[in-house]
Amino acid sequence: MRRVEFAREGSRLRVALEGRTVEADAVEIAPGIYSILLEGRSLEVHVEPARGTVRVHAGGEVFSAQVLDPRAWRGRSGGVLEAEGRQQITAPMPGKIVRVLVAAGDAVETGQGLLVVEAMKMQNEIHSPKTGKVERLFVREGQAVNAGEVLAVVA
Repeated sequence: MRRVEFAREGSRLRVALEGRTVEADAVEIAPGIYSILLEGRSLEVHVEPARGTVRVHAGGEVFSAQVLDPRAWRGRSGGVLEAEGRQQITAPMPGKIVRVLVAAGDAVETGQGLLVVEAMKMQNEIHSPKTGKVERLFVREGQAVNAGEVLAVVA
């Protein structure tokens, strides 16, 4: 386990990881999606709540994080973020839909599994960013998807 500390000043982000500090520019381009310029590299990072933790999709990898200072996050108690308003759920990377866990019209909770996408021989469960209702599903089991493709809408 690694401890990472973030300090934000406007669009500047200071990240301390095990004694090394780096600065980055970070802009939220959509709910839970950030464009980050870090040491000359551009990254698109997806952040989603996942049952008491936060899942971070960056550079083709998925990380699980625990928020130690929930006061630093807006949202529900316990540090779990909940998106507001109508949310489009997108594929974090190219892959194949192997399971659809909900149907249009289903009520869902923050962090509840919606779909399972298989990418690079790994299965990744895509979770709801908010409590609400599945307004629409755009995919079916067995369907190939591209990174960034809209999979579902939760309102």
